[in-house]
Amino acid sequence: MQENSNENARDDRDTLFMLTGAALIVFGSGLILSNPIARRYLGQFGIGNLAQSALPDLDRYLKLRSM
Repeated sequence: MQENSNENARDDRDTLFMLTGAALIVFGSGLILSNPIARRYLGQFGIGNLAQSALPDLDRYLKLRSM
């Protein structure tokens, strides 16, 4: 019985670490993209154009999901 609870606790801890890491990646990306200098550099690579072209498709997808 003790071994089973230890395995569950280890699995829960691993899941928590994984989700925490994903949250930190999203938060860090938001911090980077909120910086105007970083936006300017990314705009030179054409990443902004890619995001602008994908937004209408994303908006259409969200409208379809809400129906």
